[in-house]
Amino acid sequence: MTLNTLILCPMLYLTALLRLRGGTEHHGRVTRIMNTLAEGWIDNNNRVLDLTQRLQITTSISEPLHRDRWYLVFSNHQSWTDILILQRVFRKRIPMLKFFIKRELLYVPVLGFAWWLLDFPVMRRYSREFLARHPELAGKDLEATARSSQKFALTPVSVLNFLEGTRFTPGKHAAQDSPFTHLLRPKSGGAALVVNTLGEGIDSVVDVTISYEGPFGFWDFLCGRTGAVTVEARTFPVPTGFLGRDYASDADHKKAFQDWVFQIWHDKDAALARLGSSDGNRPRTQ
Repeated sequence: MTLNTLILCPMLYLTALLRLRGGTEHHGRVTRIMNTLAEGWIDNNNRVLDLTQRLQITTSISEPLHRDRWYLVFSNHQSWTDILILQRVFRKRIPMLKFFIKRELLYVPVLGFAWWLLDFPVMRRYSREFLARHPELAGKDLEATARSSQKFALTPVSVLNFLEGTRFTPGKHAAQDSPFTHLLRPKSGGAALVVNTLGEGIDSVVDVTISYEGPFGFWDFLCGRTGAVTVEARTFPVPTGFLGRDYASDADHKKAFQDWVFQIWHDKDAALARLGSSDGNRPRTQ
């Protein structure tokens, strides 16, 4: 998988140079080529996994999905394993997944630059204490996300948002005093900006719930120690009342959007309980 990355990422870098010519149509055409290279990287990773371990993934998807549509994808988040599972389940079902990444991840060797070139939306979060000292930066993190999201209109895309903003751990769950049994509190700002940017261009929301029966750490997964994995996906439209509304300045819209997300998270919490995740979706006893 490392060799796959070291071969395909430089090819992606060289292709990205073609976008410098400018022009919306040209930019979209080159972006599609770059997406094809990235999907080839995903396919090779899946081949490696097929050769080295026996994955047991049970998938349930409520409605047919399409490669030529725009999707906003929500998912719970427990480890980097989630990304490989999602890439495997949704490969060839929907456009390539482009997920929100923290600004710090741009410095990951090789892959960080590739994510930036592929227009992955970058989140830069400021703490309340930092904003108290630098109030002029309030809202700047969301502005950067909005600029990233504008590029999504050029070619079909699936924007993946781990709404919890970080991986689930018992310590984070306790520190947040989360109202959910198996989840952290969701963050709505990034998803609201994608909705505001793409508007009616979003064909559906795909809400994904991932549950693991065994260890789900990334190294455990690569070593073949992860047991059965269940992935459930349901689709529904973005409420029309959210279109054309400004999350940052419209208090009523912000409240309504947060309530909508919290209801989705309540349903997801119930789904995880039904799937047998009795201790906060941590590894279960075999």
